[in-house]
Amino acid sequence: MHIILLGPPGSGKGTQAQKITSEYGYVQLSTGDMLRAACNSGSKIGLELKAVMDGGNLVSDDIVVGIVEERIFQNDCAAGYMLDGFPRNKVQAKKLDAMLAVQNQQIDIVLRLLVDDDIVVRRIAGRRFHVKSGRSYHVEFNPPQIAGKDDLTGEPLTQRADDNEVIVQSRLNIYREQTEPLVKYYEEKGVLVSIDSFGTPDEIFTKIKTALDQ
Repeated sequence: MHIILLGPPGSGKGTQAQKITSEYGYVQLSTGDMLRAACNSGSKIGLELKAVMDGGNLVSDDIVVGIVEERIFQNDCAAGYMLDGFPRNKVQAKKLDAMLAVQNQQIDIVLRLLVDDDIVVRRIAGRRFHVKSGRSYHVEFNPPQIAGKDDLTGEPLTQRADDNEVIVQSRLNIYREQTEPLVKYYEEKGVLVSIDSFGTPDEIFTKIKTALDQ
């Protein structure tokens, strides 16, 4: 099965992708991971990407699509995969459809995680991390025993620079502008399923399982 996970930052795509992988064995393909792997691969498109990123420039749709194409036809993806963070816009979506059509493949289901903007801001802006161990907390949903301190070491927790409310809101605005139009695009293809992502990760996954098992 070929799946796209669609949703704004903070909608829980990463968490649900891990659950889907564990339950069904599909490969999770996040854009960030694919870009990092391509940079280190030494392939022709990987070298192009490295040059663009080293120059501090934005990665073009063509390069991103090329990296996805290089990845999704590898052997481990034959049993199924989930795309997380791709496509980001209609140009990428159309190119994805074209490359899949050449192989007589298509996207089977687009899981759209619905979440209110204010919940996203609360989820992301409340995250805190223990830098040395990578342990994560949330001031509201998963607070440490002592505010601002790691449970095991007592060392101070930090907030990532881009986890503040202003930057989160800016990322949401970009998502609405560039990625939200994909909702209509996939709706018209009859493959979009909207999942209310209010609730615990397990409750949300139960809804996803229902959609995937139909």
